[in-house]
Amino acid sequence: MKIGIIGCGNIANAFHIPCYLKNGKVEIKYFCDILPERAENAVKKYGCGIAVTDYKAVLADSEIEAVSICTPNKMHSVIAIDALKAGKNVLCEKPAARVYSEALEMQKAQHESGKVLNIGVVNRFNTGINKIKQIIDSGELGEIYQVYVSFRAYRSIPGLGGDFTNKAVAGGGVLIDWGVHYFDIVMYCCSDPKIKTVSSEQFKKLGNPIDEYVYVNMWAGPPKADGVNDVEEGITGLIRTEGPVITFNGAWAQNIGEGETYIDFIGTKGGIRLNYAKDFVMYSTKSGMLTKTTFQMNEGMEFGPMFQNEINSFVECIETGKTLPSHIDTNIITAQMLDAIYRSAEEHREIKLD
Repeated sequence: MKIGIIGCGNIANAFHIPCYLKNGKVEIKYFCDILPERAENAVKKYGCGIAVTDYKAVLADSEIEAVSICTPNKMHSVIAIDALKAGKNVLCEKPAARVYSEALEMQKAQHESGKVLNIGVVNRFNTGINKIKQIIDSGELGEIYQVYVSFRAYRSIPGLGGDFTNKAVAGGGVLIDWGVHYFDIVMYCCSDPKIKTVSSEQFKKLGNPIDEYVYVNMWAGPPKADGVNDVEEGITGLIRTEGPVITFNGAWAQNIGEGETYIDFIGTKGGIRLNYAKDFVMYSTKSGMLTKTTFQMNEGMEFGPMFQNEINSFVECIETGKTLPSHIDTNIITAQMLDAIYRSAEEHREIKLD
């Protein structure tokens, strides 16, 4: 199966490309990036493929069956829709799009083409996350009535002034960058409950002026003093669903020197705290006593194995027609929720969803 990599930045080099190379069923025919040196460096580094700068050249090749879209958010819907119309199967990095309306257009294009459109909600392919889902589905925790989500860091806005903090490019800040993973885990483990109401507030208090921002770390590049920072670095809120109530606090940057990255699933019989990208602990009772069980998998909760699982599953679903839990029809629920969170924060009111 011949595929094309569109966007040769960090996520492509860290995960997509290595995982495709480890899958014996595929061949990377194209590396595409608007920066020629990135595509050319990929060809040299991996010893395969053709370097191009126009993604339409990839889509025009009849041998190409699938593409991975690893570009900035603003291009996700554009390239995905073009690829589907060209008869290609698509794995698009998260989020599906900058805004809900773009995600809906992607879903429409998938339905019309009949080709695969999976979104890179990679935690759905994590062994540990699937164990949590199994425990919840088995009823071991009873009724899950509340979930608390925390994705908070201490002064670590990524690439301040660059694409990550430019709303026109990214669509938002910490919510669409980090929060999308956490909320997708919640939705997946709780069987994607229908959203009823959303109430939230966002914070744009730190990082302006850019050259006066003091930080602990800044992945995705150094600050660009003449760049743009018009996205939220913090967000909080409450979501009512047909299942649990979800409360959350997220921040790229805050004036509290502690990072808190976890999800609490709280049930009538027990609860689970998932330490993001690590292990999880289940609290319950047995024989009239309180219990605490720590779950640790040989594979762990790290990013590498789940990306390989995701890539392997993508290739397999193209071959078999199997629908994956990362399909656009499922992901659209989370996209709608993120849209409602942003609308509530911007309008300072509760949003009701039909």
